[in-house]
Amino acid sequence: MAQRAVWLISHEPGTPLCGTVRFSRRYPTVEKRARVFNGTSYVPIPEDGPFLKALLFELRLLDDNKDFVESRDSCSHINKTSVYGLVIGGGELWPVVAFLKNNMIYACVPLVEQTLSPHPPLISISGISQSFELLFGIQDFLFLGQKNDTELNTKLNQLPDLFLQACPFGTLLDANLQNSLDSINFASVPHPQKQPAWRVGTYKGKPQVSISITEKVKSMQYDKQDIADTWQVVGAVTCKCDLEGNMPNVTISLSLPTNGSPLQDILVHPCVTSLDSAILTSSSIDTMDDSAFSGPYKFPFTPPLESFNLCYYTSQVPVPPILGFYQMKEEEIQVKITVNLKLHESVKNNFEFCEAHIPFYNRGPITHVECKVSFGQLEVFREKSLLVWIIGQKFPKSMEISLSGTVTFGAKSQEKQPFDEICIGGTAYLKTGN
Repeated sequence: MAQRAVWLISHEPGTPLCGTVRFSRRYPTVEKRARVFNGTSYVPIPEDGPFLKALLFELRLLDDNKDFVESRDSCSHINKTSVYGLVIGGGELWPVVAFLKNNMIYACVPLVEQTLSPHPPLISISGISQSFELLFGIQDFLFLGQKNDTELNTKLNQLPDLFLQACPFGTLLDANLQNSLDSINFASVPHPQKQPAWRVGTYKGKPQVSISITEKVKSMQYDKQDIADTWQVVGAVTCKCDLEGNMPNVTISLSLPTNGSPLQDILVHPCVTSLDSAILTSSSIDTMDDSAFSGPYKFPFTPPLESFNLCYYTSQVPVPPILGFYQMKEEEIQVKITVNLKLHESVKNNFEFCEAHIPFYNRGPITHVECKVSFGQLEVFREKSLLVWIIGQKFPKSMEISLSGTVTFGAKSQEKQPFDEICIGGTAYLKTGN
């Protein structure tokens, strides 16, 4: 869960508002999610001034609000949880987690992923417990071992940088702010270099870079001379860089295999600092163009701390890796199916796994299956109206396998069955993955 906003307010009786905002942090990305989840009950986070006045009023900390106010002070309004609703701009900002300790008010507004009218039970809102954890962590950081106002002010000045590490984008990672202080080591960096938005904090430890490439082949095969088969490769390069320093520079170079097809439609992560002009001009090129850029593809970047997708791309390959034939004939409550699959000779016959999924839409549950496979094994998911053909880690030496048989369905029930308005009759399909 995430926080929409956080405040630290010093309680100062005798001042105009009896308090001063010492620290505040808002998270626009979380606020957008709140607007979607809360719908018509959504109330935006106000500026510091209106929030401060509404909160001090609710906590009875204003010098001029000692009179009885029924909505706040009646016996039917007994607060035992430190969770409040603040009247702001004609609406109610709820839930606001707040408490007073050591003349400091700690407050934050957690994200609630549902409508707020009527108020859902507090126990169903996991963000509230996270709010308390965050506020207690701030309290411990400010006052454990703190001896005077100078030390307090120093710690308050460190909070903006600490929040980048402990609570990036409103998501609490570590409530122990001292851990974050130790890891980014303020003392050794008196004037820290400004971090890019995608890199929150720094890494300490053994340097290492991990790279993985995932490619999905989307293919539509009709087995008809008058309709051309179509296919396309969609790839993603995923990186995890554990490197010390504020802004380490990394360059990854991708080379195509022998006779590999050029990459197209390359989309890179914002951390990539520059691209070769040849890469930019190779997007959406004609597959028959001999001048297409074939690499190597170099990507210089400053990596974020977490795993991220360095780039996405598309590519055209001469043939799909698996050629398939799928036939289905319906006879009342039965369906006769035939599936032939062939692994292309250019593809290495070695996988982590290989499966073919055969879904049956717009029918009742599967009641009986009588099918024969030449290789692998067949599993039946009756409630999902799905057959899964588990091929395994390789095809046989012939590179060809087949499945044939009948599937019987029961009557449609009130329970939700797989439905698709497009996949009717001859538009049914088979899906392979490896």
